[in-house]
Amino acid sequence: MTTLSHEAVTTAELAPATYTALLDTVEIAVLAPGAEPEWNVAELPDGLRMLHIEATDAPVEVRLSLPLGDAAGYWHPKAGWSRTVVADWAGRTDVSLVDGLAAGCLYDHTGATMLTFAAADPVPEVSIRYGVSEENDTYVVHLALPASARPHRLLLVRRSPSVASALKVLRTWYAAELPTMPVPEAARLPLYCTWYAFNQQVDAETVETQAKRAAELGFGTLILDDGWQRLGSGRGYAGVGDWVPDPGKFPDFTGHVARVRGTGLKYLAWVAPLLLGPRADCHPRWAPCATVEAGVPGAYVLDPRRPEVRAHVVDTCVRLVREHGLDGLKVDFLDEAKVYAGDGQGDIGRALTMLLTELRAALEAVRTDLLLELRQPYVGPGMAAFGNMLRSFDCPADSAANRVRTIDTALLAVGGAVHSDPLLWDTTAPVEAAARQLIGTLHSVPQVSVRLDTLPESHTEAIRFWLGRWRQLRDTLLDGDVEPGRPDDLYTLVRAEDGETRVVTVHSERVVPMGRPSGRTTFLVNGSEVDRLVLEFADGAEVDVEVRGPDGRMIERNQMVVPAGLNSLTVPRMGSATIRGGEWTGG
Repeated sequence: MTTLSHEAVTTAELAPATYTALLDTVEIAVLAPGAEPEWNVAELPDGLRMLHIEATDAPVEVRLSLPLGDAAGYWHPKAGWSRTVVADWAGRTDVSLVDGLAAGCLYDHTGATMLTFAAADPVPEVSIRYGVSEENDTYVVHLALPASARPHRLLLVRRSPSVASALKVLRTWYAAELPTMPVPEAARLPLYCTWYAFNQQVDAETVETQAKRAAELGFGTLILDDGWQRLGSGRGYAGVGDWVPDPGKFPDFTGHVARVRGTGLKYLAWVAPLLLGPRADCHPRWAPCATVEAGVPGAYVLDPRRPEVRAHVVDTCVRLVREHGLDGLKVDFLDEAKVYAGDGQGDIGRALTMLLTELRAALEAVRTDLLLELRQPYVGPGMAAFGNMLRSFDCPADSAANRVRTIDTALLAVGGAVHSDPLLWDTTAPVEAAARQLIGTLHSVPQVSVRLDTLPESHTEAIRFWLGRWRQLRDTLLDGDVEPGRPDDLYTLVRAEDGETRVVTVHSERVVPMGRPSGRTTFLVNGSEVDRLVLEFADGAEVDVEVRGPDGRMIERNQMVVPAGLNSLTVPRMGSATIRGGEWTGG
């Protein structure tokens, strides 16, 4: 057992250790039972440091400690809604290749970071404890690393103005050091998904109707979700494993795919290749390789550490793409493999790395512009080589969760395009309900899942407008310099800038700093609950203003002088304003 014992309620109860200054105000202690660990810190570009630890074949515990200062919150990839500072008896998580990343960022009330770290190797399974040490009045992070013949490496970032700026340094390093999968244009286009609109009640005619409408509205890709496969009914997974089309729903699946692609859309199908249900025809053959129940109902999990399982998964996925002319796959439930973690039979992350390397190579031999969707929590840097569409975890009709999760993912996303969870809303509600969902995911690739052929006209126009505006601003929103603010504020003011374009999305009633006027164009999005935006200019300016409603309808277009200081601009909730120009008036 390592000294990071699960039996200790708080970190103060652990065996004492000698700490040494590490970086800024952070101190470190490194322990390795039965070994004498050696460590050093190397300086890298952009304020980055690399901690190397050698303790051959011995588990390692890294203890980081720093004064509480004015700490406000702690962000990590699995933070969910818990992003304030918690006590160290509450802060615990386990991470692996398909379940988050060993990374974290402590920040103060100004938003500046106090500690930022991440594992340079995202594959091994790591246990982490973090939080406020009540006994020592410090903030601590303890990492339990598995025994390894290779040195452990931990990336450290010096104090930065914001969490986003600190994590950008890490993201840049990962992008240079880790392989990534090519991202075709289709991975960066709005996507229509069948899941929330139809759940498992899909058939060829229904999907083709939606596909035609989706193409007209500006979507570029379609995902056929769960329900297309034989025995794909009910919300459990007792029938999965054969991965053949349901002949009653899709009598000619290959022809159906061709017809959808004929509308101009790319076509992906949902698959959960590691799940095996007892009703599947192939169950007797593969049951010995799936001995542990899945966390989802009705199924067991194929063990990816077995070579025959990896070959079976690859063959199944390649067959689907080749036989039916698919453009790619939505690969679900890879994180279920963690049911085998810690059983002493081998590292799950390394097994999945082998599986996914083989899968990508085999699929790209069939489809060079391959599309592969991965889902939180397996969207970290270590998965960059295996997927080019990185989707937020399920959050039906929850625009706030979609906003938070997509931005969380983007903070450490490498290579692939970050996608929202498919948008769902009440189609009998006012148009603001539809616009709210679309606005909540502006800083990611929007996925939508409502029945497009039965929408009221105002909702249809909202989709058309916001998808068109998103396409216009896509490069700024996805590739620009994005600053979402403090994670515990849930990203209620998000800025994206790129050259002469700036996009500011406002999700609460607050003052929006506009800085000094300039000649660039600013797109303001009012996602708040009031019909105005309060803008603060550092200097007066003469500007052109265009205001639109939630469905894109033009409300006002005029030229106005805005003085320095606070200015109230009437913009309907879920509407937008465009400000162009910016000739100074001197206040």
